[in-house]
Amino acid sequence: MADPWVWAGAGVLGAGVAGALGLNWALRKRGLHRWIVPYLKSSGRRRPPRPGEPVHLILAVCDHYEPKRDNAPMDLARARVRQWVEEYPKLFSRFRDADGFPPQHTFFYPAEEYEPELLDMIAGLCRHPDGNRYGEVEVHLHHDNDTSDNLRRTLNAFKRTLAERHGLLSRDAETGEVGYAFIHGNWALDNSRSDGRWCGVNDELDVLRETGCFADFTLPSAPNETQTRKINSIYWAVDDPHKAKSHDTGYDLGEKVRPARSLLMVQGPLLLDWKKKKFGVLPGIENACLQKSQPPDESRLELWLRACVKVPARPNWYFVKLHTHGAAEPNQDVLLGEPMVRFHQALRERADRDPMFRFHYVTAREMANLALFAAQAEPGSEAPTRAARSFRYAAPG
Repeated sequence: MADPWVWAGAGVLGAGVAGALGLNWALRKRGLHRWIVPYLKSSGRRRPPRPGEPVHLILAVCDHYEPKRDNAPMDLARARVRQWVEEYPKLFSRFRDADGFPPQHTFFYPAEEYEPELLDMIAGLCRHPDGNRYGEVEVHLHHDNDTSDNLRRTLNAFKRTLAERHGLLSRDAETGEVGYAFIHGNWALDNSRSDGRWCGVNDELDVLRETGCFADFTLPSAPNETQTRKINSIYWAVDDPHKAKSHDTGYDLGEKVRPARSLLMVQGPLLLDWKKKKFGVLPGIENACLQKSQPPDESRLELWLRACVKVPARPNWYFVKLHTHGAAEPNQDVLLGEPMVRFHQALRERADRDPMFRFHYVTAREMANLALFAAQAEPGSEAPTRAARSFRYAAPG
């Protein structure tokens, strides 16, 4: 008869294996296995700002703005845009950041949904008759089974249309060429889905860079499988045209010279949220998304700051890139409603209470400019300047 201690040990081992398998299943089900190791390894640099420490919150809302989402007819698409054009100034013109700007919204408009009338309406909001600028337009694209050549034609044609027909997009101060920021539809940047759907182009980063893209703002995409191992970073990604998902790794901006053929990647915060547990055990995921089920609030702000998306020379600048699908009616209730109003009020009240806390509303273009400026600046804690908002890529118009 076997020693009872052997049976007991086998039972403990079996329970441990079962527990490990269960944990692995749970991690994979939520996509955590793709980024949990880098997340744990970077835990030492994630911390909230210390009391008395200068904080410059650089906040951008990047909208996958799809008025014709779910095959909406033109009447519905027009009504969706009209609500933004009419409500945004009414709700937010009274708020101002440390530089005197109202809240900014970046509309990443999908090339495949192009409608001149809708773009003219959005452009009118960006250059509002009240004298305020409420945002900018950049490039979004959904595509499938594409080729490099067709993608290049699509992007060049759309950026010319936005610039020449609508007076949108920026220009590179060094080359004079039209530049744009980019968000990939369905998160599938650089053919990063395992089934190859919703892209098809392994050298997409190169095509973006060659057509004038100055930064990609797609990430984070968790819990989607397209999420990269690289998280909470502003970094240079170098394309390997022989494989997909070249941006899975990269070189942090400001820590080394820009590599050849690299594209700037600007990520939003991605963290575990232990205050919002799943099944009472697993932590929730804070993925910088604004939607009906994820309204902005002060507790989320603390997580966004804790992510410490920074450039080394400016350790007091906290880059917070949020994303949303703002044309969808449920999400409009948050973005054009009381939750967003309360959030802006909370920012203002915090700045009033704490003279060391300053917040800056920026567009995607301005966020990229500020990051590039910070990478070349002498180390320090100086505040972002108005000039730095257009450090490399000038404002449209």
